[in-house]
Amino acid sequence: MSDTEVKGAKIGVVETDARDKSRKVVIQYKAPHPKYGKFVSKRTVLHVHDENNESHKGDVVEVVQCSPISKTKSWKISKIIEQRSI
Repeated sequence: MSDTEVKGAKIGVVETDARDKSRKVVIQYKAPHPKYGKFVSKRTVLHVHDENNESHKGDVVEVVQCSPISKTKSWKISKIIEQRSI
């Protein structure tokens, strides 16, 4: 593990940037069906804190867990990996 990688960090895409200092990040993955074994698409939606409103809809970001900021927010953006093309 290099110095820039954080343990437990996840990579996702910003879905909504309408709120101030808050983002909704979607993490998509595939998991096997418990009975049939076929891989099905699943997703996790995280409410994420963005202190400086740097990310926008469509950006690929890395998020890390933090102490709870509000009822639903306990993740924050550690870095923007890829910005959307305008």
